[in-house]
Amino acid sequence: MADKPTTVEEYLAGFEPEVRERLELVRSTLHAAVPGMTDGIRYGMPIVALEGTYVVHYAGWKHHIGLYPVPVFAGDDAALEEELAPLRSTKDTIKVMHRDPIPTELLDRLVRALVTLRSKPD
Repeated sequence: MADKPTTVEEYLAGFEPEVRERLELVRSTLHAAVPGMTDGIRYGMPIVALEGTYVVHYAGWKHHIGLYPVPVFAGDDAALEEELAPLRSTKDTIKVMHRDPIPTELLDRLVRALVTLRSKPD
């Protein structure tokens, strides 16, 4: 992409159809998980936000789709973390390889957990 996109649609348009379809599935899954989510671009990549606060970034790459930042879950969310563990490439990054199906149910639970986490007072 020569110019930095200013909308999610511009961002998605910069990808080959197969990757764009996968990114659109991630986007629709995140939106369906929590009513009222909005789109935006932050740091050159798409975000979903709720009530003006970003929830998670996602981005397309040559071999995968990344979601950032995704903290390590513990306590009540330990089961979620166990499912996310095989997708972690670093402490705060989830990678879904293009050779693998998009884990929509897992992404649904992830974004709900992120919304809950971000709504807790510090």
